[in-house]
Amino acid sequence: MPKDTKYVAKQPDENGWIHYSDAENEVWRDLVAQQQPSVERLAARPFLDGQKKLNLPTDRVPQCVEVSKILMDFTGWRVEPVPALIGFSQFFGMLADATFPAASFIRDRESFGYIEEPDVFHEIYGHTPLLTDPRFAKFSQAIGKTGTQCDKSEYSWLIRLYWFTVEFGLIREGNGIKALGSGLASSPGELDHSVNQPSVERKPFDVVDILRTPYRIDINQPIYFVLDDVDQLLAVAEHDLIADIQVAKSLGLYAPTYPSKEKTG
Repeated sequence: MPKDTKYVAKQPDENGWIHYSDAENEVWRDLVAQQQPSVERLAARPFLDGQKKLNLPTDRVPQCVEVSKILMDFTGWRVEPVPALIGFSQFFGMLADATFPAASFIRDRESFGYIEEPDVFHEIYGHTPLLTDPRFAKFSQAIGKTGTQCDKSEYSWLIRLYWFTVEFGLIREGNGIKALGSGLASSPGELDHSVNQPSVERKPFDVVDILRTPYRIDINQPIYFVLDDVDQLLAVAEHDLIADIQVAKSLGLYAPTYPSKEKTG
């Protein structure tokens, strides 16, 4: 996540509604129109099923209060608007409380194809469909609870597990591989890259392996991890993740498979 942002968080009114302009609603409409055909081809069944359950509006930005009402019926989760940049401590604490923190702003036209920080399109379109699935909801809450219990120095280890599953996970379906992660579902370019790019390394799902794998947020990933079934996440949710972090730390990080980020200025 970038250290600063040009965007300003939008504040909800007394009823929890955020008032988006016509231009902002049009950005949402056009993002959905651009992304949905690819999602229907390349996204995993749990994500597509979640979309059907939510039935999000396509012509305007959905409101957290209306999404929360649906999620509560399926998994007991809710969505709460937050500024784009929140710390790991707050992030993990909210997940532990079955609350998904959603950035309230939406990208402008200049950043239509790619935005480094999460916006409401990524948060609502990308994340909330999977939170209708009790298995994914339990896994996300387990990540949060672990984050509230581990040392702050271990946040960077734990967030890799979130990154390579919730954000950029893949899953086997039939004889192929489909995109599961929310970052893939909301990304025009990386969705196809993750599933179809021949140069990508797609590794079997392994928690310690994931914890040891560095990543960059500003490039298409060179490595993805592939679940055989979402039920694997249930097993992780019931496992001692702090112990897994200790094992990963003792083994150390893998060498990055991507180029170092060039410094500017």
